[in-house]
Amino acid sequence: MKIIVSNRSGTPIYEQIKQQIKDAIFAGELQEDEVLPSIRQLALDLRISTITTTRAYSDLEKEGFVVNVQGKGCYVLPRNIEMARENALRKIEDLFILAIAAAKSAGVDREELADTLNLLCKEEYHE
Repeated sequence: MKIIVSNRSGTPIYEQIKQQIKDAIFAGELQEDEVLPSIRQLALDLRISTITTTRAYSDLEKEGFVVNVQGKGCYVLPRNIEMARENALRKIEDLFILAIAAAKSAGVDREELADTLNLLCKEEYHE
């Protein structure tokens, strides 16, 4: 797993780390019981503060993605299917927001946008 952070992003670095680790878990790149890089090592690799990596790992633990075993490291917990579904729905909502904004700027009304979505769904689901 490779984590990339950007100082130019409007998203805090700890959030960027947290989201990339979540994405890797949902994509199956990180498996159950796999150990994450140590807080110190990740901070060194990314050239950021250990406080930042500590915050990312702490948030991941609070959200149920990892468990921190004192003196041993931070391990990926079993994937929660409902959490995976919520994550997918969140991404879909974000994409819908982009589609709605693009439609509005192009003068496409709500009904035409809904018709387009329904047509695409029919094609994709072979209805």
